[in-house]
This record gives sequence, C-alpha cells and structure tokens, in this order.
Amino acid sequence: MSSLLQGVNLYLIGIMGVGKTTVGRLLAKELGYGFVDTDDVIAQATGKSINQLFVQEGEAGFRQLESDVLSKVCAFTKLTIATGGGIVLKRENWGYLHHGLIVWLDAPVEIIYNRIAEDTTRPLLQDIDPKDKLRSLLEQRTPLYSQADLHIREREGDTPEDVAKRVLEGIPGVLKKTVSH
Repeated sequence: MSSLLQGVNLYLIGIMGVGKTTVGRLLAKELGYGFVDTDDVIAQATGKSINQLFVQEGEAGFRQLESDVLSKVCAFTKLTIATGGGIVLKRENWGYLHHGLIVWLDAPVEIIYNRIAEDTTRPLLQDIDPKDKLRSLLEQRTPLYSQADLHIREREGDTPEDVAKRVLEGIPGVLKKTVSH
C-alpha cells in the first residue's frame, strides 16, 4: 500500500471525537509512515493546552496557529496527519491539504457524543447543550468535509482497527481517480 501512495501524506479530517488520532496512529503503523497530530504540535510549540489557547488567542488566533503548523507539516512526506476538527474552515488550509490524500472520518452524532461527553478539554463543547453544539458544528462543516478524497462513515460497533482497514481499502480507488484527472 505505501508503494501505491508513493510517500503521499494522508490527512485525516472530521469533527472532534471521530477518532482521527487513534485511527491515524494505526494507519501510520500499517503504512510505515510517521504520525503527526496538529493539536499536539501546537500544544508542544506553545507550551499551552488547546483550551488555554482558545481562551488566550480566541478561535481566530488558534486557527492561525493551526494553519502555520499545517503549512510546515505539508513540506514532509510519508506522514499520517490527524488535523483539528475546524482545520477545514480556512480556505488557505485546503491548499495544504491538497498536497496529500484527504480522508474524512465521519460518524453519527450519538457515537461521537458518547465518546467525548466526559472530555472537558474540548473548547467548542463548553456549551449548555454540547450535543446540540456538536450537531450544529457538524451541519456547518459537512459541506467542507465532503470535499475530501475519501469519506469513511463509522458504524455502530466499529473498532478503530475496522475504520483504519476501511481507509486502507478505499485508498486504491481514490488514487486511480486522482491520477486519471
């Protein structure tokens, strides 16, 4: 599979809690790729948590840091990159994402909510009704996420390994499409 990809990066996009980091690590291992989580890079570079950055810099400031990290990461090859859920909001980021293969990990709101309900580190869910907030974020971002090269919809009971396997199975078909254009 990695010879088929020829070093092209895999960018995982999707709403928070969909499993980009977990599935990304599995894909990296399977492909013999490095793994990068843009949120981790931002936290390491600034010495602050994503929550702290949202409070201090605001969402716009955080999104700029995210773009800066993405611009640097896309210069490398043989990486699986888990991006922040809102990375698709800035038009400039699509220029970076298109350097690689974009995989949209998608799951029903119920599955995502059950995963992240207890997670207090997600700034955009500090809301009176987090499930409704999740639904509205998903509604807002779905048209952007749907521009991905590959769409993988999680099903109830899927393990991260199942999702990674479906991504790997979907890559050859997507590569044929991108090469034939």
